[in-house]
Amino acid sequence: MTVVDTTPPPRLPVRDKTAPAHRAWDGMSPMLTRLAAERATGVLVREGGTLYLADGLVVHAESPSATGLDTLLTAHDTLPAEVWRQAVARADDRRGAARLLVEGGHLTEGALQLCHLGALYDAAYFALAASSTPGRFRYGVAHRVGPVLPVAVADLERATVRRRELLHRVWPDATPDTAPLVRTYVTRAPALTARQQKVLDRVDGVRTATDLARELGRQAFHTLVDVRRLVAAGLVAPQEPVPCEPEPHTPTVAERLAYTTDPHITLLKRLRDALEAL
Repeated sequence: MTVVDTTPPPRLPVRDKTAPAHRAWDGMSPMLTRLAAERATGVLVREGGTLYLADGLVVHAESPSATGLDTLLTAHDTLPAEVWRQAVARADDRRGAARLLVEGGHLTEGALQLCHLGALYDAAYFALAASSTPGRFRYGVAHRVGPVLPVAVADLERATVRRRELLHRVWPDATPDTAPLVRTYVTRAPALTARQQKVLDRVDGVRTATDLARELGRQAFHTLVDVRRLVAAGLVAPQEPVPCEPEPHTPTVAERLAYTTDPHITLLKRLRDALEAL
């Protein structure tokens, strides 16, 4: 009996169970991680939004897809819109608009912090989304709102990862997040919360989730959760894209001659054919 000594096969890769715990700060935005380590101050502009940093901490965030701090403060009469505009106009490097509102007695510190953190986390969710273009950082730029409650980059990224996972569990397809929404109908509709009903009542085939959030004065992420739950319940669906109508065909000169009924042109065509036959 001959024994053949063979090289043992390589070990199968084992998934690192600690990876999800580190995913939030190990690669979501390497530039943001580096800026936090440098304790940089300025603004990071990304495809999905902007993040303002002070000493490496995130102090403000904005995104076209998120509901801004101004809307969150003014939509439910927490603050008159004119008072907000005046505070922003008076803000300077020494005192931001947020500090002016508190000092002027227009907002309590708690109300300001609650709304500001809501707007910051809401915008950061979209600003930290995967992008097709690299981010750009400008040193020394500050936002007119001014610092309220700075947030560590690692904490912000962890929260963003949790939000992504929550949306995926509710409904794994992200199409309803950005498409115009239409109502659908099921035989037995599930019971809805008051929040979900208000969202459903405004679905009209034109508004997107971002539009609904701003109209309702709510954070965009919370509206995304409601929208995906409505999609999962069969009550809402993303609007199908309208197919483009083909452009009308313009006949060429040869085609016009081929199908014309004008007797003079018909006679010319016969003469032409006769000459070509010679």
